[in-house]
Amino acid sequence: MNAHNEAERGKQWGVKVPLSGAEPVRRKLISDGLYDGRFRPRSENGFLYIPVLEEICGAELLEFVKNPERAVLARHEQVGGLVILQENNTEESEKILKNRPNVHTVLYATSPVEGEFRTRSFTVLAGRDTTETVYTEYGKKMVIDLSLAYFSARLSNERRQLLSQMRDGERVLDMFAGVGPFAVSLSGRCSLMIANDLNPNAVYLMQKNLRLNKIRNVVPVCGDARNLPDMLSDLKFDRIIMNLPFTAYEFLEAAAKLAAPHCIIHLYSLVEREGEHLDDISRAFPGASVTERYIRSYSPDSWHAVYDIVTGE
Repeated sequence: MNAHNEAERGKQWGVKVPLSGAEPVRRKLISDGLYDGRFRPRSENGFLYIPVLEEICGAELLEFVKNPERAVLARHEQVGGLVILQENNTEESEKILKNRPNVHTVLYATSPVEGEFRTRSFTVLAGRDTTETVYTEYGKKMVIDLSLAYFSARLSNERRQLLSQMRDGERVLDMFAGVGPFAVSLSGRCSLMIANDLNPNAVYLMQKNLRLNKIRNVVPVCGDARNLPDMLSDLKFDRIIMNLPFTAYEFLEAAAKLAAPHCIIHLYSLVEREGEHLDDISRAFPGASVTERYIRSYSPDSWHAVYDIVTGE
């Protein structure tokens, strides 16, 4: 090894995980702030060696290759080949295009998420004149159009976690399905999934994503979630997903009418205090077991939480 390559290598704390389960571990380390991006993970003999910032449980000193120095980029969110920049800055947008080969368009949101369909308006700062992209999550591809339907990749780990908890053959209802990320991710464990959304453009994109992934056990529905008990009066579900962060708790009564015995309901909400929706849940599901989990910070005084509700008989 020459002197240059020696300088690019160094001993660093790392963890060894089987390649088959490496991606969830890597994402968890990133979300926990423990992943060391200065070094490049390496695979060897069926294992992935992931660099970490400190001596955590199971870590050992390993040899890694340093990543090349990266340009400092403005804060942004990436979805497939789209980047959403937090500031209206054409110079920074060009810089992102130059430094991210997989990015084809840089956008700036000119409105908040608003309206009954929860959409945003965008202006294109750089790249192609489009708000559409193909997004990949754990090997599943989805067509996303940010101007037609809201989408965020931030719940990718949550979807993976739910999949690992599911039993084969579950009947699942997604009350606010959007373009279908939960439907695409969880369909492999379902006997049947009903995926509903109020936004017809979201349902259109969901149908495309189901075809793209050759999924045949998900039924897309376009309608108001409050009407689902009447629409689905002959069905009861083993698991219900309620991901409408500002108002999902208002639909708990409808969910209760569709829950089978021992149903698991996942209520996602933006909250400002612990236990904020416990009273709402107890009214809809008396005697249910409830666990509240923190997902991520949303603002200085609020966070994204999920209430896992398990019903009785």
